[in-house]
Amino acid sequence: MNVKWYSTTEEDQWKSKNQFKSSSNRPNLYVTESVEQEVGYFGGCFNELGFDALSKIDEEKQDVLMRSLFHPEGEHRFTMCRLPIGASDYALEWYSLNETDNDFDMENFSIERDLDYLIPFIKKAQQYNPELKFFASPWSPPTWMKHPKAYNYGKLRWEGNILKAYALYFVKFIQAYEKEGIIIDHVHVQNEVIADQKFPSCVWTGEELRDFIRDYLGPAFEEHNIKAGIWLGTINAPETLDELIKKQNNDYDAYANLVLSDPEAYKYIEGVGYQWAGKNAIQRTVQSYPELKYSQTENECGDGQNTWQYARYVYNLFHHYFTNGVNNYFYWNMILEPKGRSTWGWEQNSLITIHPDTNDFTLNPEYYVVKHFSRYIKVGAKRVLLRGPWTGNALAFVNPDNEKIIVISNPFNEAKELNLHVNNNTVACTLEPHSFNTIVIPTE
Repeated sequence: MNVKWYSTTEEDQWKSKNQFKSSSNRPNLYVTESVEQEVGYFGGCFNELGFDALSKIDEEKQDVLMRSLFHPEGEHRFTMCRLPIGASDYALEWYSLNETDNDFDMENFSIERDLDYLIPFIKKAQQYNPELKFFASPWSPPTWMKHPKAYNYGKLRWEGNILKAYALYFVKFIQAYEKEGIIIDHVHVQNEVIADQKFPSCVWTGEELRDFIRDYLGPAFEEHNIKAGIWLGTINAPETLDELIKKQNNDYDAYANLVLSDPEAYKYIEGVGYQWAGKNAIQRTVQSYPELKYSQTENECGDGQNTWQYARYVYNLFHHYFTNGVNNYFYWNMILEPKGRSTWGWEQNSLITIHPDTNDFTLNPEYYVVKHFSRYIKVGAKRVLLRGPWTGNALAFVNPDNEKIIVISNPFNEAKELNLHVNNNTVACTLEPHSFNTIVIPTE
């Protein structure tokens, strides 16, 4: 077999290796013919602080990075990305797209600010991939719709005229971006529905999500002939056991199941987005509603140190989400300055760190973790079931052209032998300690 094999260690990234050999040893990883969910969309999030960082190096280097992320023959080949509706926690400052009090008809809705920060970032990506898709979510409604009247903390005022206006806010966003040549594929109602934070946020209950989608957002999309889909999310619950005990009703059934079990709300929903503590619920949601689509909507973002150890954790997040049924996986900040400090004080990881003082950049460990998946797994691929002792560290996919992709981590302190059985052949190689590996098996 003409196998391609790429390996990444902390010291040596994306090294092409050609040491596969036929083996008569008993296989320790079998690639079966059984397929599971369709997969294939990978990407990140467009945020203001990312564009601000990118703008601090020269155009030639900007283009190198954007090509690596978005070109169909680039390093990552991203096919779908996330946008904030108004300020995310990685905006330069807090804002919404309509801060005119009691403007229930959205006459003062405007994306003027986005024309300076987000849209130029997106347009740069579209130069390399005109087919790039987008989904979006708000971090906070306009402040006049909330109690208390602030971007951070608080809740949406549960009043009919407010809820109707907020549904129209989503409609106006989709229409305004479409005029800029940016087609929104789908929206999520709220970023992190249980995040009561000092950054832009808004807490929702399952009942509120259900009623808003069923009675306001779904009907508004129908009335205005909006083609974008509605997804339930992004859900960051249930928390770990300690938090679950404290919050009592913070459970799978209090969010996804509560909303999806309502037939009138369900009819508007195409998929579910999970992130952070949502990983604790996704298995049950997929089991209950296998007909829906699923995304991991925000990769857990670390502490700004961009360590190799955290990259290993991120690899395990990929494994967890895909084996539990997601179709798509989205990173958070693609580009940041050193330490990735936000305007509200937290430091986060990124794929790429920009160094304005030296007009240079660093490709961080998670750059390669994501590349090990996104480079060769194509839109329309399907996950393939595995058997054998390496199954807990590996994932396999088959592309529409029948090319097979195996992504495998060696988490051990010593090199390990892989005896891979695929396409009725067994081949062997040695996986380096603490390595990520992508193996490409060509179409027979």
